[in-house]
Amino acid sequence: MGSKDLDPNVVKSANFRVCKVSSYTTELLEIEADNPTLHVVVVPGNPGNVFNVPVAVICGLYVQNWENGKLFSLQEQIDHKVDFICQELQDTKVPIVLVAIIILFVGHSIGSYITMEMLRRKGEMVIYTIGLYPFIMVNPLSKKQAKVRNMTRSSILCGLMSLMAAFVGLFPKWFSQYMLVLFVIGKRSWSWSNSAFETAHAHYLKYHMFRNMLYMAKTELEQLSQEPDWEFMRKNHRRLAFMFGAHDHWGPLQVYEEIAKQIPKVPLAIEREGHSHSFCCTEAGSMWVARHVATLIKARTSSSAAASAADDATLAHYAN
Repeated sequence: MGSKDLDPNVVKSANFRVCKVSSYTTELLEIEADNPTLHVVVVPGNPGNVFNVPVAVICGLYVQNWENGKLFSLQEQIDHKVDFICQELQDTKVPIVLVAIIILFVGHSIGSYITMEMLRRKGEMVIYTIGLYPFIMVNPLSKKQAKVRNMTRSSILCGLMSLMAAFVGLFPKWFSQYMLVLFVIGKRSWSWSNSAFETAHAHYLKYHMFRNMLYMAKTELEQLSQEPDWEFMRKNHRRLAFMFGAHDHWGPLQVYEEIAKQIPKVPLAIEREGHSHSFCCTEAGSMWVARHVATLIKARTSSSAAASAADDATLAHYAN
């Protein structure tokens, strides 16, 4: 990615390709820069579909059922993303920025947690991670999270819900859209773009997709019930940034306040424009968040360049 690629007025086409990562079929959506100075890797949440979100957008492992019904846990998703970095970007001389893009539906912001784990394991290759509407710890006060936890603990209930989702997917798109709004997503989703509903109808109302989405949500809630690794985050505060939503139960403001208390130097922001957790399902939300991310990357790369220039000047001074 070059400086021009952060200009919202510059439109570039994305290239879609399928590759093997850790022996698993993986979908990638890529935007190439003319003179790249860094790579931006976008990690969607749960479920992760590359068509919802530049670079390199890497999907979740179960979107197209390439692995014939295998269920993937949160840890397997993390391992897969780390293997992607090693396989696709290991030999690059260009720094990497990890961006956790939160895509629609249940636990989308889990991508923020995944990118921090990628930073932990491949820190020598990463200069920055950005968590959007981050789901990095369980909120014990959230009734919605409690409902999801209770539901996902029952394999029978998960199977039944997945069958219902697949059944709804057999109907015309207008009916599926109505059922999604009424029983799954909520009234706010009437503002979603047509492409968001088309993606939901084409990809999410499938038995394997819904079953995997619920299984991953189960492992997320189990793994994130532990206290975050504040010491790791403090050591890497210069490589972290988070943006929270004003009314987001997956990444509530209590977590924002806890991060501010534990790691005062981490850049934090609150989105108060009313775009919500499923921002990527509307054009306005997508553009607003894209500009926010571009601003963060510009600021980070500018400060890195200034620090590098200062180091060079210091070395030159001592050399003379």
